[in-house]
Amino acid sequence: MLSLVPTPIGNLGDISFRAIEVLKEGELILCEDTRVTKKLLSLLSEKYQIDFPKFEYISLHSHNEKEFVSNPNNIEQLKEKNCIYMSDAGMPCISDPGALLVDRCINNNIEYDVLPGANALLTAFAMSGFEQTTFSFFGFLPHKGTNRADKLFEVLSSSLTPILYESPHRLLKLLEEIATKEPERNLFLVKELSKKFQTTYKEKANELYATLKNTQIKGEWVVILEPKESVCSGVITEEDILKLSLPPKQKAKLLSKLTGKTTKEIYEELIDS
Repeated sequence: MLSLVPTPIGNLGDISFRAIEVLKEGELILCEDTRVTKKLLSLLSEKYQIDFPKFEYISLHSHNEKEFVSNPNNIEQLKEKNCIYMSDAGMPCISDPGALLVDRCINNNIEYDVLPGANALLTAFAMSGFEQTTFSFFGFLPHKGTNRADKLFEVLSSSLTPILYESPHRLLKLLEEIATKEPERNLFLVKELSKKFQTTYKEKANELYATLKNTQIKGEWVVILEPKESVCSGVITEEDILKLSLPPKQKAKLLSKLTGKTTKEIYEELIDS
């Protein structure tokens, strides 16, 4: 059997009684980083006076997950042992590995369970005060180039409340990009959720950029954008995209998602027009 166990996102007190009980029965722990997991279990053991079993640890991260689930011997282990998957922090499968493991369990009739627990995405959403209860989660944006520009356009155009994760190294870049395109857009930011230095901000994009550009930015961040105004009906048309001052290749990618045509076909139409 496989159990996916969420881990605290900062505060050790957020581990659940159920997670502790599952860990006590575990034999094999698949973990995003064995060092992080061993440290977490050591801290839990010390804080709550728990004697965990001597686990077998296997590193399972985004770079080797596909290879792991393709190995029949590993699938057999999931059938025969009490296996646990833990990512470094938060809920497995949410901007973390785990989905391929779940898929293999389903396809091979392996019993599995997912425990509820700490999650930065939902915690930040509840803290934001934005009234719309539907949202789109975009995870981390691409670091640079046209992929980043395309994805940011998608985020800004969303009629659902867009939610992002961002690292301290790129937060200011993100705020500058949003402030340049939509300075009046309201944003909610929270860093270091559940930790000692948890901090929240809720201001317009240009105000947040001005506030933070001279600040030493630390910690992991969740960024929530106010959804596109209802006056826009949340509908992006071909005409809207054609009016954008973007290179033809970027326009072609966006139009492809909207129309279902291939990017190449649309690109050729744009060049010929």
